[in-house]
Amino acid sequence: MKTYDLIIIGGGRAANLANKVAKLGKKVALIEKSSLGGTCANRGCVPSKLLISYADVIRNIEESSRHYIKSNIEKIDKEKIFKENNDFIKKVDEKYMSKLNENVDLYRGLGFFLSNKIIEVNNQKLTASKIIIATGTSPKEVPYKNAWTSDDIFPLKKIPKSIFIVGSGFIACELANALDALGIKIKLLVRNDKLLSNEDEDISKVFKEEFSKKIDIAFNTSIKDAKYENESFNIVLENKNKEISNHTCEALLYAIGRESNAKDLELENTSIQIDDRGFIKRDKFFETNAEDVYVVGDAAGEYMLQHTAAYEMNYLYKLLYEEEKKALKFKYIPHAVFTDPEIASVGMTEREAKEKGINYVVSKTDWLASAKAQGTKLEYPFTKLIINRDNYEIIACHMIGPQSSTMIHQVLTVMHIDNDVRHLKEMLYIHPAISESLLPASINAIKKIESFNEKN
Repeated sequence: MKTYDLIIIGGGRAANLANKVAKLGKKVALIEKSSLGGTCANRGCVPSKLLISYADVIRNIEESSRHYIKSNIEKIDKEKIFKENNDFIKKVDEKYMSKLNENVDLYRGLGFFLSNKIIEVNNQKLTASKIIIATGTSPKEVPYKNAWTSDDIFPLKKIPKSIFIVGSGFIACELANALDALGIKIKLLVRNDKLLSNEDEDISKVFKEEFSKKIDIAFNTSIKDAKYENESFNIVLENKNKEISNHTCEALLYAIGRESNAKDLELENTSIQIDDRGFIKRDKFFETNAEDVYVVGDAAGEYMLQHTAAYEMNYLYKLLYEEEKKALKFKYIPHAVFTDPEIASVGMTEREAKEKGINYVVSKTDWLASAKAQGTKLEYPFTKLIINRDNYEIIACHMIGPQSSTMIHQVLTVMHIDNDVRHLKEMLYIHPAISESLLPASINAIKKIESFNEKN
């Protein structure tokens, strides 16, 4: 049996942690069943956003007429675009490998527990004083043979001419938008009448209206049957009225959520516990029920975002190797949906604020006070602020419109340093940047609070 100072199961963001610990002179075993870099770098956020960048350019050209510019796209070289994307993915593992130093032993294989402190991989037994589980998640299993999950898009081996996508969340919407813009015939199948239902209701309502103008969406529709024959799918759809329709497409993709990889770890051999969703339980210091065994990132099922996983890795390093003995508390967790329209959000939805009984006011303000925003020739963009009327605290900020994912960081900065919406009002903004639209948004929110206080 080989003994290490640290064993890490999962080589996504945790690969960086392995190298950081190894630089302290510690012996580290890093176990990864596929490519280093994990889902984000190989099959998720990075390659998808590279693809979305092409889609953004195409959308701008297609919609140039609203700027009184007549233009046509002569050709979209899909083969070159996907080749470039695939070439990027090929280099991910190599890039991560190059960062590992001599104190890291990399094991390519599926690691699982024999007991709380013994791991088996490739018929070898390993042990360590500390073990970190960073095994992430996988797409939920597809119900039909030859159907894809999001893991099958990157790298894409063959570009389909048509594809049906099942789902209504951010992965389904991002892929539908990107593939549609690239000229692949898309049909998005949604079993109810909502898109991005986890977003604030005002945001998801506008998103549905705008997104439906570009994407062919069948709401209240599900697949009754699907058969793959002669390199295409014969699909039977059924809507809420029990009406049946028959369709064909070259590819069928399910984007219906992700599930824990804990089932591969043989945790029944340990005292480690999982919750009712199959994710690994941990305490406020990320420790499992087994002493000195920790779980981090998506494997814990709490904040399933790449940026939160990276944040947790940094915390765990400080906890274990810099003796920072305090629990990590996320003050605010932002996210974005990189579609057209783009969405960014931090904090509660209005429904959640109402359920918690918080005294709040809502300010919904369009961006048209900014000349740069006016220049987009778009009328739908707006900012929704939810403010605690007792102390001016920003409970939430929701945005929909171009560059939302960038703009929201200005709000995040105020929230992290001294959460008071009045700071957004007092700032000096560059005129007439799009972010200047935050000024009237904050003014409106403050006016609503002052008006309420005067009446009460």
